Amino acid sequence: MNIILHPTYFPNIAHFVAIANADHVVFEVDDNFLKQTYRNRSYIYGANGKLALNIPVVHTQKNRQKYRDVKIFNEENWQSNHWKSLLSAYRTSPFFEYYEDELQPLFNVKADYILNYNLKCYEVICECLQLDIQTSKSEIYQKEISNTTDFRPLVNAKKEQPQQFDAYTQVFSDKHGFIPNLSILDLLFNEGPNALNYLESQTITLQ
Repeated sequence: MNIILHPTYFPNIAHFVAIANADHVVFEVDDNFLKQTYRNRSYIYGANGKLALNIPVVHTQKNRQKYRDVKIFNEENWQSNHWKSLLSAYRTSPFFEYYEDELQPLFNVKADYILNYNLKCYEVICECLQLDIQTSKSEIYQKEISNTTDFRPLVNAKKEQPQQFDAYTQVFSDKHGFIPNLSILDLLFNEGPNALNYLESQTITLQ
């Protein structure tokens, strides 16, 4: 199965279920950047429940800006803050230390463009998952695409469709219960090498 989706910031479980069950992934890189999407947002499980990690971006005066042209606003110390949030949320998880050395460099090296940074995060996560999938990038934006399953709607954080994913043990589940469809980081730190098996066993529904 060929699929197309948006590169997002440490994609959520739904994105990676789609990826893990695909033969070829096309990354949509020719769209316009929209606010309130997973392009620059990811959710983790903190001590107080669901916690958003947002990458600040530079907004221009233009009405529309291409995703590929959007710069990260590095005047804020967001990388350090995000890493501290991950430490606080997951340092007691079973597999945090197992992946820490691979992930920490992503929060130490300055990134200029949000699209490039998201793609780099995707590469590192695939290495952690030991997931080898063929990928390519879109060359022009097409509203309708043939012979490809369109998972681009998954990028919409505000219009997210509920998915029936199996529960797994989370660090703070005794406090707030199971929270589905968080960042792939949540699954990775809690399930470790079993994460890929989990992803391949789940299904996605899109209306």
